[in-house]
Amino acid sequence: MSDSLQQLEARLLQAVRDIGPTVVAFSGGVDSSLVAVAAGRALPRADVLLATADSASLASGELDDCRQLAADWDLPWVAVRTDELSDPRYLANEGDRCYWCKTSLMDQIEPLAAERAATPTLGVNVDDLGDHRPGQRAAAERGARFPLVEAGLGKAEIRALAKHWGLRVWDRPAMPCLSSRVPYGTAITVPLLSKVDRAEAALRARGLNDVRVRHYGDTARIEVPAADVARVALDAEAIDRDLRAVGYRYVTLDLAGLRSGNLNGALSGS
Repeated sequence: MSDSLQQLEARLLQAVRDIGPTVVAFSGGVDSSLVAVAAGRALPRADVLLATADSASLASGELDDCRQLAADWDLPWVAVRTDELSDPRYLANEGDRCYWCKTSLMDQIEPLAAERAATPTLGVNVDDLGDHRPGQRAAAERGARFPLVEAGLGKAEIRALAKHWGLRVWDRPAMPCLSSRVPYGTAITVPLLSKVDRAEAALRARGLNDVRVRHYGDTARIEVPAADVARVALDAEAIDRDLRAVGYRYVTLDLAGLRSGNLNGALSGS
């Protein structure tokens, strides 16, 4: 990281000022949290609204955490009920699933922004630009802005600045929607998402905070960072029992460790 924290801060705050009044698509992760707090610092409070999508694809506890974070920062917050799970294009879970998810989110955020003469903003960063993320395209097509990209911030710089600002989420693991645990081509259903959610909650209860349970029918494939693989193996019997209790017949551990977005490899054949 070549730039100082003061330079990163100045670039981000200026990017937010250039955008002006905003509705922040707020997931509670470090990226959208930094955008939210930057908006609170750069703009009048009346020009900021945090909006969190409430749906079955959101992991347990996430909505309440978003509400609490907004209260901690004294920023206006609202939950918006998205309906991607009523869209057959989303449920089909093809390679463009995230496009339809973000479309549903923008359907809810756009009216809020219009009422306030504001611009929707999302916590996309420069490191996201090289991955398969059709949701970014859906948001950009609807006029959303990405202040972290406009400020030239990548993930390491975002975490450093969030820590500098004292945000408790500065080192929080990424928490993509539950549908990201389901291989493309497997239809999304609410019971399936609930099963994944309960499985991951059981693992988090054992202290595994950065974890994915990839859903392959009767099989759960656990992904944790490489440093935690041995720990999971040592607790295999109890973890197997936990995940069988939520409905999986087979429980496996990916020895390569957690790779964010690794199901996207199926789209390129890798």
